[in-house]
Amino acid sequence: MNQADRHTREQRRARRKPVNFAAAVTDAVTEQPFGQLGNLSATGLLLISPVAPNSEAVYQLRLSLPGNDGTPLQYIEVGVQEQWHENAPSAGQVWAGYRIIAIGEDDAARLQAWLETST
Repeated sequence: MNQADRHTREQRRARRKPVNFAAAVTDAVTEQPFGQLGNLSATGLLLISPVAPNSEAVYQLRLSLPGNDGTPLQYIEVGVQEQWHENAPSAGQVWAGYRIIAIGEDDAARLQAWLETST
C-alpha cells in the first residue's frame, strides 16, 4: 500500500452508506449538474462524475436524499473539499472522494437522520 492509499484509508473513519437511488448532485453556485452520489457518510461522500474535479478544490454542492417514511426528497447543501479522484472502470466517468468541510445545522440533522435509516 502506498502512502496516498494509507492516508486515504486513515481518513475514512465514518461509516459510509451506499446510495441505492438516483441522486443527482448539483453545484449550488452555478446550478449546473456536478455528478451522481455513490456513497455518503457524516464526514464525506463519493461522487461519480463525467469530469475530474480540481485537486483539493472546494465546492458548494446540493444533493437530494429520500425523505423518511415516504416523504418527498430532502435537499441539503454541503461545502466539500476534493480529497482524491481516479478514472472509473466505465469510460467517461471519474470517481472522486470529498470531505465535508461545512454543513448547516438543519442539513446536518437531515443527513444524520438519513444515515440512521436502514439501507
